[in-house]
Amino acid sequence: MNGRTVLVLMASASALAGGIAQAQTAPTAPQDNPQLTDEIIVTAQNRAQSVQNVPIAISVISGDALKDKGVTDFTSVQKVSPALQVTNDTNNTRVSVRGVGSLTNNEAQDQSIAVNIDGEYINRPTILNAAIFDLDRVEVLRGPQGTLYGRNSTGGAVNFITRKPGDTFAVNASASYGNYNQVLVDGGVDVPLGDVGGVRVAGFYRSHDGYTTHPNTPFSPTPAFTPSKTAESDTDNTGGGRVSLRLKPAAGFTIDAAVEHVEQTLIPAAQAWQDMASAANNPGSSTTSCANGWAAAYTVPGGVGCVPKNTTTLSKIDRSNYASPLIGVGSLHQISTAARARVAYDFGPATLTYTGGYRSTKNTGQNTLSPAFAFTNFGGRVKTQSHELRLNGNVNGIEWQTGAFYFREKQDTNGGLYSPFIGPNGSYVNYFRHPTLSESVSGFAQVEVPLTTQLTAVGGARYTHDIRSATFTNYFFAFNSGPIELTNQPSASTPLHYSGSKFTWLAGLNYKPNADTLLYAKVSTGYKAGGFDGTGKTFNPENNTAYEGGAKLRFAGNNTLNVAGFYYDYKDLQNDVLLNPVVGAQTFNAGSAKIYGVEAEANLHPSRADTISLAVNLMHATYRKFQASVAAFTNGNVPATPPTVDLGGNRLPQAPNAIVSVGWDHVFDLGGAGTITASAYSRYKGNYYLDFYNYNDSKQIGHTQSDFSLEYKPANKHYSVQAFVRNIENYRLIAYAGNTVVPGVANIYNWQFTPPRTYGVRLGIDF
Repeated sequence: MNGRTVLVLMASASALAGGIAQAQTAPTAPQDNPQLTDEIIVTAQNRAQSVQNVPIAISVISGDALKDKGVTDFTSVQKVSPALQVTNDTNNTRVSVRGVGSLTNNEAQDQSIAVNIDGEYINRPTILNAAIFDLDRVEVLRGPQGTLYGRNSTGGAVNFITRKPGDTFAVNASASYGNYNQVLVDGGVDVPLGDVGGVRVAGFYRSHDGYTTHPNTPFSPTPAFTPSKTAESDTDNTGGGRVSLRLKPAAGFTIDAAVEHVEQTLIPAAQAWQDMASAANNPGSSTTSCANGWAAAYTVPGGVGCVPKNTTTLSKIDRSNYASPLIGVGSLHQISTAARARVAYDFGPATLTYTGGYRSTKNTGQNTLSPAFAFTNFGGRVKTQSHELRLNGNVNGIEWQTGAFYFREKQDTNGGLYSPFIGPNGSYVNYFRHPTLSESVSGFAQVEVPLTTQLTAVGGARYTHDIRSATFTNYFFAFNSGPIELTNQPSASTPLHYSGSKFTWLAGLNYKPNADTLLYAKVSTGYKAGGFDGTGKTFNPENNTAYEGGAKLRFAGNNTLNVAGFYYDYKDLQNDVLLNPVVGAQTFNAGSAKIYGVEAEANLHPSRADTISLAVNLMHATYRKFQASVAAFTNGNVPATPPTVDLGGNRLPQAPNAIVSVGWDHVFDLGGAGTITASAYSRYKGNYYLDFYNYNDSKQIGHTQSDFSLEYKPANKHYSVQAFVRNIENYRLIAYAGNTVVPGVANIYNWQFTPPRTYGVRLGIDF
């Protein structure tokens, strides 16, 4: 697929949509299927608009749809947004859109997708792992959003909008139970405060047993280190609550505020592993060639460096039952507290809006790592705050907005790589303290100017300045220390500093020949800030210039067809890899990458009782130039520093060539007895890699995953009963894959997998 193909496909889809619009007539909207008449309103451009009038490729999922599809955390959002790729590596959630994301183990590296909860900017992969609950909707914006969302939105943005208090007393709640002893209870109460506003109190609790069993657990090698005694991993016990306030003390004046607290205790999924140095897996003893699927990456005097390019060790793994690391499984505890506020005053010519948020998150516990390590965490803390002041209005049909944004993040890392097999009490191979302070300040403006009654020009710009500073303290090898917090061991401290500025912009044209058609074309830029990785090495910002065109069409009532084609020109794309846990995660800048593709989404209502959703995403994503270090099995002399290899032509990780999804909802009208809704959904995803080396053992093959549910609602619709099954195929995808080397100790391939088939029943009330 090339750029010309993308344009042809876009034009064909637009022509097809136009033909459909002329041929169809609007169906009569039944009362039992509100999807035929409801208009979806979003705030992706900082004002309320119909999603069909927003010149952005955007997917919107309502809170009710999230519940029906079993979306209870960030990872499961991808089930209802085909272009969104979300994976979870132990307690790190990783997000990518259209092949752009951050697969990082570096605690200081930023995301490539801007994630916001009611305008509060979320950046850390551990915080993204926290639960999402009591939502009004989720907006997934595809493509760089560098003008309105700023830094770290090179691939797009995800907005979580929570449910706000209503002006009447109302109660909603649901309870689910399923296999693996899955329990999910959530609900909320709206309490009106007269004519002034209202309060909403909402909460949830979820838990499930482990999805994976480990025949070698429990095992405790020393009295000093006691891992979890369970023989299972990937368990979850999470709960939290939120108090929301909405006040309208005067005309044009609105105050939204919320405080929430979430606690999570889990046994993270233990990674499956294979010893690549074992007789069955290693590259052999030859000094001139590599065996067992290994390939020569470089030569050294007296030997070659072999990498596991075409090994097949993954095929030996039972994805639901495998050996954990030799010291068992880990345990993690996370506490996150946040406060958010939005204050808006419409004084006629313009509206002044302040949006801000504070969050404090603390992580404790340990992850066990193969073959026999644990990474301890003695209270790693992240404190963030974000503030935006925005002024927007309309003058003679010209929509404009301008504002300023400030973000501050302080994070502390306190833990190390521990082995209970070194010394009577175990020893630390390394230990890190990496307190890091990040700040970003920016100013932005965007304007939409009508050129004619049908044609509008859009322009925007943003200037951002980033500062990051840290003092990395690395303790030396601590023999016989025990798994304790280190404070006075011999250490070396390195002060680090990064600063940079960036100008991003947007230019586009929107053509709206009638109320049901929008054609748009734009050029936009985005960037992700530079910084320093876990080793203290500085890396550059990444930059994306995106060219995109699309069409949004409504026909025959509320049927819609949206198509988009895009081309990305990437420079200095940041890529992260953990080659050696003793050293820490490393970040490399790819010289350049190109990504292009076409997308089409349709929402159709062929009858009063049927809703069909279709989505097709075709994409090509490869590196043009990319020199990266590589960890290799060396027969001969070992290089003093890891050598680099040319990865030009490799595919970007988490970038399937094709994603196709189809969903069907049918409402069976039972007359006075109510309705039964049958919902079926299936998604096909083509093959993709979990690493940028494109190793065979990091390749997820093409697959389908399907869900089905039946829901009964009585005529009064005050309660519902649903039976559901998710991932009918019971296929567990690769969530993480990587080859890690501890020099002189181990050469290990690791994997982690997504959940298996789940099923259960859900009871809901709403009155």
